[in-house]
Amino acid sequence: NDKLKDAASVALLGIGSELRADDACGMLVAQRLEKKLCKNKNFKCFLGGAAPENFTGAIKSFKPQQLVIVDSADLGKKPGTIELIREEDIRGVSFSTHRLPTNILMDYLKSSINCGFVFIGVQPKTLKFGEPVSKEVTKAVSLISDSIQEILETSCSELNQVTHCNR
Repeated sequence: NDKLKDAASVALLGIGSELRADDACGMLVAQRLEKKLCKNKNFKCFLGGAAPENFTGAIKSFKPQQLVIVDSADLGKKPGTIELIREEDIRGVSFSTHRLPTNILMDYLKSSINCGFVFIGVQPKTLKFGEPVSKEVTKAVSLISDSIQEILETSCSELNQVTHCNR
C-alpha cells in the first residue's frame, strides 16, 4: 500500500474479541506484528480488543503518520476475504463485536490525530463464542501480517531499519 510505503511512523490497531472465533483476526494480526517488529521504534501495535476506544490516547501519544486498523467485517463475501475499506465506505460495513461503532471511533481519531488511515476488513466465517478461528481467517491473518511486514521492511523511508524479534 502506497500510504504505508512512505510513512515515517506507523501504528496498527487490532480490533476484536479473542473469545468469538474469527472476530479475533485484528488482534491476531497485531500480536504477530508486535512479535516480529518489536524493536522498531517507528512501528507500534495496539491490541484494542473489544474496546479499541481505550487506546486512542496512546495512539495520539505515539503520533503515527499512518494508522492501520484491522477488524473482522461483514463484507458479504466468502470467509477469509480481505478488503481495504475506504473511509467513506466504513458507515456501510457491518463490523464485529466491539462496543463503540467503528465509524464513531474513526471520526474521533480523525479529529484528534493528524495522520492517514488504512482500514483492513476480513470476512469472518463464524463469530460463535468459544469457537476457534477458522482456517480461512487464519490464512488471512498470515497474509495481512506478512504483507504489512514486507511493506515496512522494504519500502518505508525510516522503517527499513527493522530489527526482527525471535520470541
